[in-house]
Amino acid sequence: MRKENDFIGERELPDDALYGIHALRARENFPDRTTFLIEWYKAIGMVKKSCYLTYIDYKRAAREKYPEDVPKGSTHFLPATFPWIRDEVLHALIEAAEDVARGLHFSDFIVPAVSGGAGTSINMNVNEIIANVALKALGEEPGNYSLIDPIGDANIFQSTNDVVPTSLKVAVMFLLKDLENAINDLRFINEQKEVKHQSDLRIGYTQMQEAVPSSFGKFFSAYSEALSRDWWRVSKCFERIKVVNLGGSAIGTGIAVPRFFIMEAIHNLQKITNLPVTRSENLSDTTSNLDSFVEVHATLKAHAVNLEKLSSDIRLLASDLCNPTSTKVDQNSHKPGEPANPGQPEGGSHHQMVIPQRQLGSSIMPGKINPVIPEFVISAAHKIYANDQLITALCAQGCLELNAYLPVIGHALLESLELLIACNQTLKKNLFEELVIHPSISRNQLFRSPAITTALLPFVGYHKASILASQMKTKNQDIFEANRELKILKEEKLQSILKPENLLKLGYTLGDLLDAV
Repeated sequence: MRKENDFIGERELPDDALYGIHALRARENFPDRTTFLIEWYKAIGMVKKSCYLTYIDYKRAAREKYPEDVPKGSTHFLPATFPWIRDEVLHALIEAAEDVARGLHFSDFIVPAVSGGAGTSINMNVNEIIANVALKALGEEPGNYSLIDPIGDANIFQSTNDVVPTSLKVAVMFLLKDLENAINDLRFINEQKEVKHQSDLRIGYTQMQEAVPSSFGKFFSAYSEALSRDWWRVSKCFERIKVVNLGGSAIGTGIAVPRFFIMEAIHNLQKITNLPVTRSENLSDTTSNLDSFVEVHATLKAHAVNLEKLSSDIRLLASDLCNPTSTKVDQNSHKPGEPANPGQPEGGSHHQMVIPQRQLGSSIMPGKINPVIPEFVISAAHKIYANDQLITALCAQGCLELNAYLPVIGHALLESLELLIACNQTLKKNLFEELVIHPSISRNQLFRSPAITTALLPFVGYHKASILASQMKTKNQDIFEANRELKILKEEKLQSILKPENLLKLGYTLGDLLDAV
């Protein structure tokens, strides 16, 4: 065991631990079991590397500007109290930061996701890891902070209050890219369904009641538009999140940080991340106000709403509630303009929509399969709604120059991003790719539903259409059978009116009425 000290006292740590006394105290003080997200950890490594590279640039620029003031072989620069970090230490720090950026040594990051202190414990745990990895690279033992110090060296020209929020925004932007791609993948396969089933008729519902004729093409088209809006809104999040306060130090005033560092650190971060990060014009504002996180998460919440609605609709249409087992394809009912007797769907299914069977649904009910993918998405959506409330409330809890609740705010934001990426991916892979529509069943349901009579209003009026609807209900007839008995329309006229291309027109013209006469 090795011993480490801070001004509170002394603690023992395992000899090979890359974490130090600060992380250990945080682990004891914050007994949360939620794991800190590795994406944020990696982003801190990138920010740290940008700081070390900027330090090297600053050191080089200073020596070029004041060469005569640096005695040969000196490790100090004017004023004499300013110690330059040795080049070999800087290179070791950079390599250690690169390790963190790749996700290495994450097992030594022991600070939980929910912590107090505005992220100081997060920053110090990474500083300790970087310092100890650098020490090992130079052949030294972890904890030999007289050579490389977690605060004096690994944290040079940095503050928790600029490193942690900056790294959070970097992590968010990486996940936003992944979310954009995931939304596009889902949108593409949804559009394929839209095109494939453009003219496949189905009942349209209002308030869970059969209402008017529609099609599966219309059904999927509504979600194509919604997903397009989601993609557009997510793409705009980069503008809201890209402004960072790196170099602002404790409260955005840049205290104890060279002006050169404040101006240049962002350029190195841009190169390392290849992200459109930009330094805030008002570092105090960006340090104290976190409304950009509220705005970005509101966009995520809107996308979650659309995914929940889509999943709920598919779950309902594929359920036994919308597809009673008594439903059969009427061999005498047929699609206007096509041969009669379309036949039973392959496999004898009675469902108009069939979702993939992904896992057993019960430990006691044989043969039961549950809609687990929609249920997962709905569950995730509600977790995101809860995160939205948390982020809203805690961002408002910022006090004067700083918000102490950044750790849990950041965790909730990243968690929502990861959930949305997962939702899009599983909907595409585990639901949409093997989603099956049975047009003959949905068409049969439509022609047996009084909802179909709405299409006849321009031709026979409300009252005659109502008589036809009543006949269908009382005698359990489809619209063709009921019309043959009531003789409201000639058979060929009814067939023409109920063709998909006529049912799915956007409104009608007087010419349409004349053509049907």
